[in-house]
Amino acid sequence: MRETVVLAYSGGLDTSVCVKWLQEKYNAEVVTVTLDLGQQEDLAEVGRRARAIGAKNHHSIDARAEFVRDYVLPAVRANALYEGKYPLSTALGRPLIAKKLVEVAEEESASAVAHGCTGKGNDQVRIDVTVRAMNPSLKVIAPVREWNMTRDEEILYAQRKGIPIRPSKSIYSVDQNLWGRSVESGPLERPDQEPPQEAFEWTAPVEEAPDAPGYLEIEFEGGVPVGVDGRRMAPLKLIERVNRVAGSHAVGVIDHIEDRLVGIKSREVYECPAAVAIIEAHRDLEKLVLTRHELAFKAQAEREWAWLVYSGLWLEPLKAALDAFILETQARVSGTVRLKLYKGGVRVVGRSSPASIYDVGLSTYGRGSTFDQRSSVGFIDLWGLQSRVAAGRAPKGKEEGSEYGRKRAKAKEAE
Repeated sequence: MRETVVLAYSGGLDTSVCVKWLQEKYNAEVVTVTLDLGQQEDLAEVGRRARAIGAKNHHSIDARAEFVRDYVLPAVRANALYEGKYPLSTALGRPLIAKKLVEVAEEESASAVAHGCTGKGNDQVRIDVTVRAMNPSLKVIAPVREWNMTRDEEILYAQRKGIPIRPSKSIYSVDQNLWGRSVESGPLERPDQEPPQEAFEWTAPVEEAPDAPGYLEIEFEGGVPVGVDGRRMAPLKLIERVNRVAGSHAVGVIDHIEDRLVGIKSREVYECPAAVAIIEAHRDLEKLVLTRHELAFKAQAEREWAWLVYSGLWLEPLKAALDAFILETQARVSGTVRLKLYKGGVRVVGRSSPASIYDVGLSTYGRGSTFDQRSSVGFIDLWGLQSRVAAGRAPKGKEEGSEYGRKRAKAKEAE
């Protein structure tokens, strides 16, 4: 009896070749799965292509709402930016793809799942680890990692096997979902070169962005965005709107050197208008309502959360523990943040919250201040207590004050 393999299928060259290769090498019946994560592709056409190549069955799954609810919104609450820059757009989609692969494999009584990830990237780790954690009995096959063919060799293989090749409209390798667009290859592999504007689709060129600034008011409840410019919206629609508005002002381009999980340093270029704007607004709102101790510790948790997600450990128990902590901090993170968008820049210019711990009576330098400045004397005395004691115990020669003071003293002696 032929085994069944469930393949994550994008409709591109790699996964199209995977269908035939799995049939030949493993004598397998191939079932294909495509998820709609907001990548703006014709999924009906992708399904027809899979069947034409020889897929036994095809599953097309609209996972956009689930992606936003269970993956994107937790990333917002976590202010998730890998290495302080990357909003994890591709990384967030991979555990969901792995989850659906497992679900379809169980439905189809398959013995294995497969994907088109290369051996150089992070995605192989994200999918492999998640599948094995969810169902250890499933075998994971990565044809591209096994065959080690060049792109030219893949094209020749496709021609020999009668696989129709869609002419590529771009020299770039693109992966996108509603949270961001990742662009690689071509001239982007030269880190000393500015990315050509042709690489971008979601963001206007800075030179062509409006000369007048734009504004967005984003409303949050419990740490997640629920409205824009006074209108309540479902999260999916909200993200789409912020993407359009922020992108029109050239906001959301990310160009940085990234440390991949497999040890390679990579020049990565992303377009993430909504992610950049929403995380900036959310982080600022937290400053209004959380204490300095909560903010300091949460910053540590955020770095670890982003690292775990980037490195494929979505189901790691530590991440679940961090989720619980982060969720606890979000109970008071409700309010509205006003963003100013101008020529690629995004800046918070206003924020308000019913849970604000900002007190104008304490902060003002004008009339009506409620802060007793005399209290600072005792505070300063205690705050510097150990520093003063330590300075008094310093080895001889090190207690004479600043370097400037010691030089002045030496100059006087020379006179």
